[in-house]
Amino acid sequence: MTKRLSSFIFLLGRFPRAHVAATLALAALLGAAMLVPETGSSVPSQMESFELALPERGGSEMDSDTNISTAAERQWREITIRSGDTLGNLLRNNGVSAAQVHTLVSTDPTLKELANLRVGQTLRIDIDQYGTLQAIEQEISRVETRRGVLQNGEWQAEHIKRDYQRQMSYAEAVIEDSLFLAGQQAGMTDNLIMQLANIFAWDIDFILDIRRGDHFRVLYEELLLDGEKVADGDILMAEFWNRDRKVTAFRFETADGQTEYLDALGNSMRREFIRTPVEFARISSRFNPNRRHPVLNTIRAHRGVDYAAPSGTPIRAAGDGRVEFVGKKGGYGNVIIIRHGQAYSTLYAHMRSFTRGMRNGTRVKQGQTIGYVGMTGLASGPHLHYEFLVNGVHRDPLTVKLPKAQGIPEGERKAFLVHANRLRNQLALYSDANTLAANESR
Repeated sequence: MTKRLSSFIFLLGRFPRAHVAATLALAALLGAAMLVPETGSSVPSQMESFELALPERGGSEMDSDTNISTAAERQWREITIRSGDTLGNLLRNNGVSAAQVHTLVSTDPTLKELANLRVGQTLRIDIDQYGTLQAIEQEISRVETRRGVLQNGEWQAEHIKRDYQRQMSYAEAVIEDSLFLAGQQAGMTDNLIMQLANIFAWDIDFILDIRRGDHFRVLYEELLLDGEKVADGDILMAEFWNRDRKVTAFRFETADGQTEYLDALGNSMRREFIRTPVEFARISSRFNPNRRHPVLNTIRAHRGVDYAAPSGTPIRAAGDGRVEFVGKKGGYGNVIIIRHGQAYSTLYAHMRSFTRGMRNGTRVKQGQTIGYVGMTGLASGPHLHYEFLVNGVHRDPLTVKLPKAQGIPEGERKAFLVHANRLRNQLALYSDANTLAANESR
């Protein structure tokens, strides 16, 4: 026995002392564990304080694994909404009780909106093995999701909105026929072309002023989701050469969150009034105090401008103001008169109908649709008759000098000039690259 013990001690001496100590400690632990009763007893107090220290690895890997497994446990069922589907029927068909559905939609106003389903919309639900709804997601749009999660027996609501990725893009074109055709040939969408027209609407009459050879350059944003373009953003800068003049506009956001298009000096591109209240219509009759009336065949002053357009074409308020009159007025047919402060008023006649909510005293914003082109009253065809009055006196809407809107606050002018210079440099880089690409393709 003594000889065997001596041999064992000799063998232990062949191993590093740290390894031997760790082995003996582990053996002691195993021995103690064998002595613990299977039930009805606790580990002795000296064992409760024992901790096994693990080496540090630069992060909580165990926490990460826990989170991953929790996320993986949610088993989504995806449902595409079809005609006639209701939230209650869809959930009950998937084993959710009517009581659960009622609790879901009555807990929170956001969750109540889950019942508003649209055909083609996607609904995702997570139901556990006992038939209890644990979570629900409703796709509002590609960037918005409404979500409800059951936590500790109560529903928690979330409204999730993804941010677009924004990518700068560039377009330029020479007008040979019309602004729309030129824009489309440059790869611009109708929305971008309309933005461009609205930015310069106070300086350029796109019915009368456009000439062949006019051209423009535009720097704008594209909105992307997961690397795919889903929409156009805002025009950031635009230059327009019309006849012998160049007009430039920069988009700028003020400190209070208001956005405005400004010229190179920081003055607003916007006037107090839109020059043309019907988009891209044709002038069928001008301001003329000696015009012969087309229906009455008598000399009667034409104290406005007629814009021929298809019936139903939207009519925009020329400026901010308050509706002074809405209704029928003799040969004018359906009419709206808007008062803009003390000095100015505008009249819109022969309208087919008014926008819902138009009544005396209604406040309107510049560009807001107030009604639709028609041919009520003494009219030989569908058109808008538009009048512009200054202190009660009729002026030619095409030539009257329009008052300027307020520009950049003086305290933000320096920030604007820095911003405008940066946009100008970016547009120049895109323009040079576009010219180089065009030359190489020849």
